[in-house]
Amino acid sequence: MSKFTIVLLFVAGAALSWGIYVPTVHVAAQALKSNLRAFLFVGVAYFLVAVLVPAVFIFVLKSDPTAKGTPNFDLVPMMWGIAAGIAGAVGALCIIFAVTNAGKGGAIYVAPLVFAGAPIINTIATITYFHPVKTLPDWRFFLGLLLAVIGAAMVMIYKPVDEQPHATAAPAAAPAETAKAHT
Repeated sequence: MSKFTIVLLFVAGAALSWGIYVPTVHVAAQALKSNLRAFLFVGVAYFLVAVLVPAVFIFVLKSDPTAKGTPNFDLVPMMWGIAAGIAGAVGALCIIFAVTNAGKGGAIYVAPLVFAGAPIINTIATITYFHPVKTLPDWRFFLGLLLAVIGAAMVMIYKPVDEQPHATAAPAAAPAETAKAHT
């Protein structure tokens, strides 16, 4: 299997996982009747997947299949990892509050906005700070980002809304009832 195919499989896994994240956490928040309780269980899941799995590989199996060079537990890289975790957790909490405040059906437009906005922010942060580039990408790359912005705007403009029932005037009294009232 080619390296690119493996990358695409992991990309598909991330897209699938994050694609169902918003609606599933919204169901949890509604059923638990609490955003914070839903977020608590998101944290439990993170602990199970992001703490226990690596701990088993590193400390029990004495194997780190992702290691490049000599792995370490130096303070600065650990702080970057914690910062990434905090950013992810704050993002998850913001999604929970956004969907809940959006009301029934909010997940249908909150997720596209988040997942259209995040790659744009990621790209700007990456090419300006985390991995500055000497030469900017081709103009078509930026056109793709602009299309993502336009797509996000279209999601907000054309998001589904529950139609509110129109206020109707009180039914007019029947002529016979009107005549009785005046006698």
